Amino acid sequence: MSDANAGLPPRYLRTPEAARFVGLSGRTLEKHRTYGTGPTYRKLGGRVVYALDDLKDWVDRGAKTSTSDPGAGGVLPPKRHTPIPYAGKERR
Repeated sequence: MSDANAGLPPRYLRTPEAARFVGLSGRTLEKHRTYGTGPTYRKLGGRVVYALDDLKDWVDRGAKTSTSDPGAGGVLPPKRHTPIPYAGKERR
């Protein structure tokens, strides 16, 4: 069975549509973007857009089969987290 979207460019959603797609409010998705806990996004001019595949991948990170299932990963809540130390050259 072939994909109906095969050969077409990826579809991008703006924040309100992306939030509805993943079942969150637009404000919550904005917080995820601010804290770096959300799905990958792109800036096109002044617009923030999300690819459908990136949204699906982000949601799938939180997939579990039971309450005791640690899963393969997780989706962090939209709040500040301890930053990971910078591993590259020292910035000046």
